[in-house]
Amino acid sequence: MLTTIFYILSTITLGSALMTILSRNPIHSAIWLVVCFFSIAGHYAMFNAQFLAMVHLIVYSGAIMILMLFTVMMMNFNKERQIQKKKIIVFAGVVSLCLVGYVLLAALLKAQPTIQEYYVSGEDYQSIKVLGKVLMEDYVIPFEMAAILLLVSMIGAVLLSKKDKKENKITS
Repeated sequence: MLTTIFYILSTITLGSALMTILSRNPIHSAIWLVVCFFSIAGHYAMFNAQFLAMVHLIVYSGAIMILMLFTVMMMNFNKERQIQKKKIIVFAGVVSLCLVGYVLLAALLKAQPTIQEYYVSGEDYQSIKVLGKVLMEDYVIPFEMAAILLLVSMIGAVLLSKKDKKENKITS
């Protein structure tokens, strides 16, 4: 039963991730990404990490996706104003994507596990107290760097959505 649920959630995750990439409409891509986030939260819940599943739903499916949707809506994509790329640039992009994918796949296949035995500490990482202690003591630098990254991305989204005064004077 658990294996069947895992395969169903994995199929939904991979399918929605693929649709996120392949959708031409940015709003549809964002909606597919929300579906992907929900299925990943299902994986967390299935692996008995309910706290992580709830945080994932609240943070990613809620806050981050709302910010992304607002950014996409404020960008005002017009197909008439978009510059068409030359075919050689598109070809170079596809070739480089295939090369990066090949390198990642080769690295994944060559990777050997570094831990030979699994150590169980006996601590319950589902406890918010233990999770907070681990986050604020052992992983405080990556935690703060993630916060700075989110702050910079929000500032970038606001700056990208800001209208240029010269452009408004020309169109008026």
